[in-house]
Amino acid sequence: MTPKSQQQISVLIMSTLAFTVCFAVWMMFAVIGIPIKAQLGLNETQFGILIATPVLTGSLIRLPLGMWTDKFGGRIVFFTLMLATVGPIWLIEQATEFWHFLTIGLFVGLAGGSFSVGIAYCARWYDKKRQGMAMGVFGAGNSGAAVTKLIAPAIVIAYGWTMVPQVYAAAMLVTAILFWFFTYDDPSHRVPSHVTVREQLKALKDPTVWKYCQYYSIVFGGYVALSLWMTKYYVSEYGFDLKTAAFLAACFSLPGGMLRAVGGVLSDKYGAHRVTWWVLWVSWVCLFIMSYPNSEFTVKTVNGPQTFHLYLSPELFTALMFTVGVAWAFGKASVFKYISDDYPHNIGVISGIVGLVGGMGGFLLPIMFGALVDLTGIRSSAFMLMYGVVWVSLIWMYTTEIRKLDMAGRRRKLSPAADELE
Repeated sequence: MTPKSQQQISVLIMSTLAFTVCFAVWMMFAVIGIPIKAQLGLNETQFGILIATPVLTGSLIRLPLGMWTDKFGGRIVFFTLMLATVGPIWLIEQATEFWHFLTIGLFVGLAGGSFSVGIAYCARWYDKKRQGMAMGVFGAGNSGAAVTKLIAPAIVIAYGWTMVPQVYAAAMLVTAILFWFFTYDDPSHRVPSHVTVREQLKALKDPTVWKYCQYYSIVFGGYVALSLWMTKYYVSEYGFDLKTAAFLAACFSLPGGMLRAVGGVLSDKYGAHRVTWWVLWVSWVCLFIMSYPNSEFTVKTVNGPQTFHLYLSPELFTALMFTVGVAWAFGKASVFKYISDDYPHNIGVISGIVGLVGGMGGFLLPIMFGALVDLTGIRSSAFMLMYGVVWVSLIWMYTTEIRKLDMAGRRRKLSPAADELE
């Protein structure tokens, strides 16, 4: 194994570990938010704001972090970012008022910006044919959401929720130190020093970038939102205790993170377009079924009225959530394969833009979930909303990609004379 290969592997492993810890921290309120909700007497909308607040800063910071990664290199940016979150994580246990949690949550949320740093940092260590794999492996750090659901409830039950931020602060500090000693820097991966911020931000005018943002707002924004929401959903809808609810919610979060590497390999082999198209259709079908609320209706028959009950059992619901988690794992990888194919020289900026918009979906959706429950009283309204978002992406993809491919195929079948007539 060459020294460069050793550096590639070390960078990828340590970046994935660091991202896993950062993502676990980012999703922390999905578990500790439930006892905090009871402690403060919050309604559903306030709970949505509580769990989504860290996602706000983690999303907004992604664009500048992506730009700084292009400029200064991923190693120093990633390390500095992790160190900056240790103090705020530790301070969570000191909070006593709702606004305390929201303010500290904004600083803790910086951990979520690690994605746009690591994705560009790892991608540049690999050639184009293997970038999908590398970004997929790194993106598997999304499984930090499942780590939180498996570890945090046990800590809450044994020691109380205030112990969780103490453990996470220590884990973040240790991870940052290990990252610094086992990663490397390559100056050739940075953009030229003469490239200005204005030139980097020209990508905001590109409609293709915004289309990828829309895709990512589902496969990542939806993933973050449901990772935050599902533990509470299982508790409220099915009456499970915190530990059981978090475990079942992990059936969505774990494949949604771990299988991202598989999505990267599939995207390298079959192309980003084909993988994303099937991801959206699978999501559309599953979300349609999950959207239907627990219902009873009476039908007048020749034998008298008959009452029917439509209800998703916990087993069927979890199976659907697992399927959506797998699909979105593939989708998160395929969207970034689009980016590495179309924008190989400014991955950091483009990933920052796409990651920002996707993360904003993860911030806004939990708040909208809570507001919809408060307004309608229907818990499955969260999936109705996600179903509508998937519809938008399917239509956008059809009009800009599928239709163009169909037209190109028809043109190839036409004679040269027919081409001239056109």
